[in-house]
Amino acid sequence: MRFFGLIGKSLEHSFSPVFFKEKFQNEGINDCFYNLYPLKSIDEFNQLIGDFSELSGLNVTIPYKQEIIPFLDEIEENANQIGAINTIKFEWDHNKLKLIGYNTDYLGFIDSIKPLLGNQHKSALVLGTGGSSKAITFALKKIGIQYTQVSRNPIKKDILSYSSLTKEDIQNHKIIINTTPLGMYPDISQFPDIPYHAITEDHLLYDLTYNPKLTEFLKKGLEKGARVENGFKMLISQAEYSWKIWNDISCFT
Repeated sequence: MRFFGLIGKSLEHSFSPVFFKEKFQNEGINDCFYNLYPLKSIDEFNQLIGDFSELSGLNVTIPYKQEIIPFLDEIEENANQIGAINTIKFEWDHNKLKLIGYNTDYLGFIDSIKPLLGNQHKSALVLGTGGSSKAITFALKKIGIQYTQVSRNPIKKDILSYSSLTKEDIQNHKIIINTTPLGMYPDISQFPDIPYHAITEDHLLYDLTYNPKLTEFLKKGLEKGARVENGFKMLISQAEYSWKIWNDISCFT
C-alpha cells in the first residue's frame, strides 16, 4: 500500500482527495490512498511523518508552502528559485528517509493560462505577494510575460499598493491575476480592491481560487466583457505533476 495526502489548515473543502480518489478508480490503481492531514502548526509535521511511516508523498497548501522548507532535506532547482513548496516526495536511501520538495503550481498555472493568451496579453498585474504569488511570478517569467505585483503593504519600490492603482495601471496590464484568498469560500463576498471600471473585453482575469467557481473578482470581469478563468484547471494540472514526481516520471525541463 502507498499513502499520499495533503497538509495545510482548513482542509475540509479541499478538492484534492476527490481528484485522487477518482484518478485511482479510473486508472485501476488499487494500492494507493490519499488522505487529509490538517496541521494546527507546521511544528506538528515531524510527528505526522513519524506516525505515518508508510507515506510516499504529500501535497502542501496554505499556510505552509514556505514554512515547510526547513523540514526538507533537498529542494528541486525550480522550487528553490520560487521559494515555495507544494509537493514533497519521500525517498528511502539505505533505510534513511529523505524529503525532497518540489513546486508544481507553476507548471499547472502555465498549462492552464497559455491557451487563453492573445496578442494583447503582454503584461500582468499580480494581486498579492504571498506564497502562491511566488509560483505565479516564476511562471510568468518562464513564458515571457512582464508583471507588476500589488500588495496591501508593499515593501519594495516596484510593488504597487491597492490604493495607488490607477485606470492606466489596469489599461497597461491586460492580464490580472488574483493570488490572494479574497473571495474564497466561505468569504465569497470579498474581492480585491482594484479599479474594475477600467477593465475591458481585452482583459483576462485569472483567479487561483476555484471555490466558488465564479468569485466576485471574476464576476466583475465578466460584467466588463473580459475573459475569466478560475484555478480549477491549474489544480488538476499541478496534481497530475505531483503524481508524476511521486512515481519518478520526469516533468521538468
